Amino acid sequence: MIYARVAGSITSTINHPDLDGRRLLLCDKLDAAGKPAGGYVIAVDTVGAGAGETVIILDEGNGARQILERPDAPVRSVVVGVVDVAAPITAAGTARPPKAP
Repeated sequence: MIYARVAGSITSTINHPDLDGRRLLLCDKLDAAGKPAGGYVIAVDTVGAGAGETVIILDEGNGARQILERPDAPVRSVVVGVVDVAAPITAAGTARPPKAP
């Protein structure tokens, strides 16, 4: 899984039929603290994520194809969730509540 932020979408006028009607998102990878980690992923959107949102990406081809229910699709990465809150785990193994804005 990859923690990332949606930077934008990609428009393709010619693509594989398995991608027809699906949005491709350009996502910047983040570190555990939510800071840019360098690098990016192009992923099929399955949750309706928008620009600027923090997302979870499944980056494993077979699992991605299973989510899309397309066993032969040329897909490796899919957005599988939009992150509401990411709370670090303390040394005791419990989630630390996020700081108020």
